[in-house]
Amino acid sequence: MKATIRRWTDRLAAAGALPGDPPEERLRKATLMLSSIGVTILATVWVATYAALGLWVSAAVPLAYQVLSLLDIAVFLRTRRWTLFRFLQLLLILLLPFILQWTLGGFVNSGAVMLWAIVAPLGALFFCGPRLAVPWLGAYIALIGLSGAIDGVLPRHHVPTAAVVAFFALNMSVVSAFAYSLIHYFLGEREKAMAALAEEHSKLVEEQARSERLLLNILPEPIADRLKAGETVIADRHEEVSVLFADIAGFTPLAEGMEPEEVVRLLNTIFSAFDELAEAHGLEKIKTIGDGYMAVAGLPTPRSDHAEAAAEMALGLRERIAEVEAAARCRLAVRLGIDSGPVVAGVIGKRKFSYDLWGDTVNTASRMESHASPGSIQVSERSYERLRHRYLLEPQTVVVKGKGEMTTYLLSGRSPRT
Repeated sequence: MKATIRRWTDRLAAAGALPGDPPEERLRKATLMLSSIGVTILATVWVATYAALGLWVSAAVPLAYQVLSLLDIAVFLRTRRWTLFRFLQLLLILLLPFILQWTLGGFVNSGAVMLWAIVAPLGALFFCGPRLAVPWLGAYIALIGLSGAIDGVLPRHHVPTAAVVAFFALNMSVVSAFAYSLIHYFLGEREKAMAALAEEHSKLVEEQARSERLLLNILPEPIADRLKAGETVIADRHEEVSVLFADIAGFTPLAEGMEPEEVVRLLNTIFSAFDELAEAHGLEKIKTIGDGYMAVAGLPTPRSDHAEAAAEMALGLRERIAEVEAAARCRLAVRLGIDSGPVVAGVIGKRKFSYDLWGDTVNTASRMESHASPGSIQVSERSYERLRHRYLLEPQTVVVKGKGEMTTYLLSGRSPRT
């Protein structure tokens, strides 16, 4: 029974709402709809009582209220004209209690039935807002003044004293209960709506945090901040960075004998280890290409020890790949190449962003990797000049595609003098 009543109440409450109504507007419409139906039903008590006492004119007043209120509700359900519905409901509940009081002969003889009119300014506060509620309060006070002025000249019908006292008690208690119920329902539903909004906000914050994490997986944080701030073209020249390329030697033939899931799982293990080392040494991962890995030290935040950071990561990568090799029980070796110098860095793409590097330093670092033997770290002469005092470097001459004969250096470890 309780569930049925609640279901019908919810259906009536939602009857006048439009799909695009914000939650606050839906709540106002629901509250006024339910309160209008409630007062219309309650008016039956006054109609029956005054008719039983033979006060037909007085009985006609709440009956007229019922008819006019139902017509207003029907028009609202058909037209959805909220402002008109709101105005007519407030006007009816403001005027008809005073008219009823005048037909009965004044304040005392009516049992102060005009108390029902207080619902109009109270309702205006809920449904129109504080500013628009002021005229309704002024009209209510003015009608009280008018009723006081004409109270002595109104024709008085004979109403039994017991009935007058009963109506005093009934009007005061029912009006008070109705006003309380109105406020209770409105505030209760508003609290539910606020809780729902808070939950939606929490989901939105969580979604934004997830989007932020995804963005930071693609772009360095300072670059992401610039993009969010509205920069449309992000391109910077960095004079001093070190670019590191790593490639898993012989991975393609190895992968041909593995299941696809095994290939992805192994690459994920390797590159996750690379990512940890990049973070530990302060390098910015740029991208992975197949079984290749590219990172850079010295951007987006410049640092004077960029070559040392790249060297430390390279040494760490060589050690880590040996650990992965032992765990995976397969032969793995990494080729590494490093060059130092200027690059241009920027964001490309509109839907799928990519932070990338361009310049001779990038090309040379790539050549250092591709011309290195498995398990070795080959660095350019520019990197050598920055590393020679702290690391063990062995010179060699290499013919590099697109560059000809070059002097390069094999990084084997840290110098015992450091």
